[in-house]
Amino acid sequence: MSRSIDSSRALNIADLRLLAKRRLPRAAFDYIDGGADAEVTLRENCRVFEDVTFRPRSAVVTPRADLGTTVLGQGLALPVLLGPVGSCRMFYPRGEAVAARAAGAAGTAYVLSTLSGTRLEEVKAATTGPCWYQLYLCGGRQTALSAIARAREAGFSALVVTIDTPVPGMREKDLRNGVKELLGSSRFAAFPYVWQFLARPRWLAAFLADGGLMKFPNVVLPDGPMPYADVGVALSESVVCWDDLRWLREVWDGPIVIKGVHTADDARRAVDAGASALVVSNHGGRQLDGVAATLRVLPEVVAAVGGRIEVLMDGGIRRGSDVAKALALGARAVLVGRAYAYGLGAGGEAGVARAIEILRADLERTLKLLGCPSVRDLDASHVDVPPHWRAATVAQPPPPTGHDGPAR
Repeated sequence: MSRSIDSSRALNIADLRLLAKRRLPRAAFDYIDGGADAEVTLRENCRVFEDVTFRPRSAVVTPRADLGTTVLGQGLALPVLLGPVGSCRMFYPRGEAVAARAAGAAGTAYVLSTLSGTRLEEVKAATTGPCWYQLYLCGGRQTALSAIARAREAGFSALVVTIDTPVPGMREKDLRNGVKELLGSSRFAAFPYVWQFLARPRWLAAFLADGGLMKFPNVVLPDGPMPYADVGVALSESVVCWDDLRWLREVWDGPIVIKGVHTADDARRAVDAGASALVVSNHGGRQLDGVAATLRVLPEVVAAVGGRIEVLMDGGIRRGSDVAKALALGARAVLVGRAYAYGLGAGGEAGVARAIEILRADLERTLKLLGCPSVRDLDASHVDVPPHWRAATVAQPPPPTGHDGPAR
């Protein structure tokens, strides 16, 4: 078991980030922390919350703030889900199962990445809460069908289809740190970068004891689980188009969530494709740099959907007040990624639990200070946004239908 730094003393997510930086090798920490290109969108995802201010109701007694909500018909104790983060085994042994267990204990849902280092069956068995499976089409349709069948059999309740990864983003920190070389099969290629692992001997011992070199057991190719070094090629060869939603609907009879929606046009297409929910997401600033922050485009997407399906959001959530602002602008709930990954890297299950508790306590305090008794009562009257944001909520006509690429 990897030695954990005491995460119980962390006051906020930024504290967990510093603890994770102390415990993890640079390559693993930068994998969590970094974004694409110049990281403009990464920074803006967090900064944009400063543009939204609260409008509290004073002299209101709120002895209890109700954080419970329902997402896809499932009751959750708080409107914060743990979103898909790939390669969590780099941060802590059996990282995905550890995080899922903490989510279940907190009464919320866990979303497992296709690019998990832990078998999906083990992850589902670890938690008492809902589990969703996030799908990439790595390895082609037959490989995806196999994973979908396994997810259904294991008890995953929703399928999350990510649509914003036609190629991996240009993550310069990962390239400089040699992440692909370190986690690949060539010792010669890894040699120039291995000092990062050697500088964290306790982490390295736990990583090796947990199986060592990364593979993806939920992407089973003809010759076995997909190795880490194949990720970039696999994503480039597994682009999701709207036509794919047709056959996915045929093989998955549960809710389908579309993740990676930035615009009103794509929001309407998600509705037309039969999605049960969508996630306003720019992949945490890890794909196309220079796109707008997710909170900025949330009102546009909510207006386009018009209540026909549920709208979730991720990106930049570091405080409970961020969660409240997203809910006030129309999100049913939010997904967090880095916020809990920092906790996982800092202290395993205890670190994830501490991250969730920080957000829960922040959100409860924010509701009481707003004079709002429940997350379900949060609406646009509780916030002020810049005037030009509101102009974007005016519904636009749908674009002409064009060729969407071949179905697989």
